[in-house]
Amino acid sequence: MASYLALGDSYTIGEAVDSNDRYPVQALHLIADARPEIIATTGWTTGNLLDALAAARPAGDYQAVSLLIGVNNQYQGRSQAEYREQFIALLKAAIGLAGNRPSHVLVLSIPDYSVTPFARKGNTARIAAQIDSFNAINSGIAAMYKVNYLDVTTESRKAGADPSLIAADGLHFSGKEYAIWARLMEPWLSTTLAQR
Repeated sequence: MASYLALGDSYTIGEAVDSNDRYPVQALHLIADARPEIIATTGWTTGNLLDALAAARPAGDYQAVSLLIGVNNQYQGRSQAEYREQFIALLKAAIGLAGNRPSHVLVLSIPDYSVTPFARKGNTARIAAQIDSFNAINSGIAAMYKVNYLDVTTESRKAGADPSLIAADGLHFSGKEYAIWARLMEPWLSTTLAQR
């Protein structure tokens, strides 16, 4: 049985899409007839995810663990220093849950919601710049800990010109967009799940 744990926030839990359209579910379905375990809730910051992990106490030794977190840190105006410290703690936990195998961990970049209808009432250039700065932090930490990194931010920005990539709530991304992320994840997930 494929053992994959996805950690995150609204993007990971698939706010405004069917549960089968969540990107971790779609990614695993490309490889196996199984469902991932997901620890994620809309609105979570890095601090919320740390608290949830402490409460859930997942058993560990997953074949694969993915982590996508940070958009709510940006949205709530939380500091980059706090994000850096808490992201490091989360990544260390993810590596531990993957049996202390960094190659079995994937960090996904924070997508850019500035392209959504919801964001148009705000300063979209500022949002995009802040997303980039938070992603500079998580990509640097991912490199430091030698885990895999997937840029979905570039792909997410295409939704500005393609409304079908945005969910009905006008803020989150659609199952069609998540299918693209799933295909981008598939080479890593397939290789990782093949290793015991």
